[in-house]
Amino acid sequence: MRVLLATDGSASADRARDLVAGLAWPDGTIVRVLVAVDTHLEMLAAPFAVVSGDVVDELDSELVTHARVTLEAAETALREAGLATEAITRRERAADAIIDEARAWAADLVVLGNRGHTTLTSMVLGSTSAEVVDHAPCPVLVARAASIGELVLASDGSPSAIVAERLLTGWPMFRGFHTTVVSVALIGPPWSPGLASGLYDPVATTDERGDAAARSEVIDLAETVARRLRDAGIDATARPMEGDAASEILTVARGASRPLIVMGSRGHTGIARLLLGGVARNVLHHATGSVLIVRQGVRVAPAEPAVERAAKPGQELVSSIS
Repeated sequence: MRVLLATDGSASADRARDLVAGLAWPDGTIVRVLVAVDTHLEMLAAPFAVVSGDVVDELDSELVTHARVTLEAAETALREAGLATEAITRRERAADAIIDEARAWAADLVVLGNRGHTTLTSMVLGSTSAEVVDHAPCPVLVARAASIGELVLASDGSPSAIVAERLLTGWPMFRGFHTTVVSVALIGPPWSPGLASGLYDPVATTDERGDAAARSEVIDLAETVARRLRDAGIDATARPMEGDAASEILTVARGASRPLIVMGSRGHTGIARLLLGGVARNVLHHATGSVLIVRQGVRVAPAEPAVERAAKPGQELVSSIS
């Protein structure tokens, strides 16, 4: 497998690194550690600025040094865990660097922290993690803890939820964890403060089939998915719920030990997401544990050995740092 780990040396990024180090990845897995150096320091040397070019150069040099030290620390920790690593720096805005590298390298998974530095060395900010989830070509794991204790699989029967389920059954590093399958029935008409009637995602409605039918459907779905996971060798139980999907998923996760929420996302954009926010986005922003999101339409590769590739022009790719 190809795992792209984005880091900036922050505590959040260190938790993401430790989570990667602690999982039982398949043979042949390569972890590529990425640091983005996005300085935009040329603005400080513009004619209207009061900062000299020498100061700009010094700041740029410090950021590059910080990137190298960060890469070295991350690689050392991962190699001590027995993982094959590569290190790369990209001079781009953080989210662009992560998304572009994931595409260029054909990464199978992107892992990053949920919160990073707040200085010029900022890398893995909350807004960055959301942007990466929206645009990465593969599943994205946003880490809030250094390890996993249990899995919570959110399933609504949608294509993206089915792909998220197949990820659990196909990627061996998730097989050793108990999994709770959560399916949520929306009982009664959807409502949100400040929104006009009718401004809701139609896929979340019960199509006026009645509360009893909605409950029965969700019970069947949760039990069916849990059964499929058990057939694949995963310890799984069903947890049908009712209410707001994001709130109920988060409730189950809060009752778990070091949970990783795994879920699909339909990838709403524009006005639909602006007005309501997708379930996946709400879970991502409010979860206290880690979240793995499989966006609809992304590539989910089988857990096969990875193949190394050379760096492209404009990138620095190193297998060790001195």
